[in-house]
Amino acid sequence: MNRKKAKKIDTILTEIALIIISLIIFAPLLLALTISLQTPDSVFSYPPKLLPNGFYVQNFIDAFNSIPFGRLLLNSSIIAVAITLGKVFTGILAGYAFANFKFFGKNLSFAFLFATLFLPAETIMIVPLFKIMKEFGWVNTYWALSVPFMASATNAFLFRQHFSTFPSELEDAAKIDGAGPMKYFVKILLPLSKPMIAGAVIINFVYAWNMYLWPMIVSMDDKMKTVQVGVKMLIAGDGSNNWGVIMAGTLIAVLPTIIVFLSLQNLFVKSLVRSGVKG
Repeated sequence: MNRKKAKKIDTILTEIALIIISLIIFAPLLLALTISLQTPDSVFSYPPKLLPNGFYVQNFIDAFNSIPFGRLLLNSSIIAVAITLGKVFTGILAGYAFANFKFFGKNLSFAFLFATLFLPAETIMIVPLFKIMKEFGWVNTYWALSVPFMASATNAFLFRQHFSTFPSELEDAAKIDGAGPMKYFVKILLPLSKPMIAGAVIINFVYAWNMYLWPMIVSMDDKMKTVQVGVKMLIAGDGSNNWGVIMAGTLIAVLPTIIVFLSLQNLFVKSLVRSGVKG
């Protein structure tokens, strides 16, 4: 009986702690929502309000009218989808090759690939990468905003570790049934890897959507900028003190990542559980 009570108390305390942590994490988003729905006069009211009194949607309209928000959302969507598909596709293929094939220099090449994770890419690669994009004539195009990021050592490493968890007997059974390497990969491994793929999609989409420095450098025309740069344009614009409009633009920029996460959250949680069990 004492054990049951102790276990119940531990569960209750854990849930309370998780609720408190969730509220702390959610607080900035709630504050942004509150400010975005307030009139300019009530934004700086004292004491601050945690919940809006009404629904002043004019801030969202002003955010769209201040900058070409629709075009910026389209740009970010195209770039984020292209980068996510490219990273997941190349990561899956590279991970499968490193996990299931034997070739000369396999361990050495994987070691070099893993070593690139320690390089501060955003500081040492921007200048040479910009020169390459200029030589290709890709500056101010979707190609420059997406192609350099369509492969990732992180994804190759994660999928290599994931595919390594499958027993070799599974592949042997597939060979006995007449399945070649690609058929085994497409028909067996990929269906079993849906949670891992969903997790990779979420992580890479959020990364691509939130890119700021590179899009700001390589896109000279305002019509080619991304939504994150657009939020900065709101802050630096004529309405720099209108925090209702700025928070409205911030919420618009955050919304797509929330939608993607909510759409794939079940598979994402399964991938975390699977990786935890496998160790």
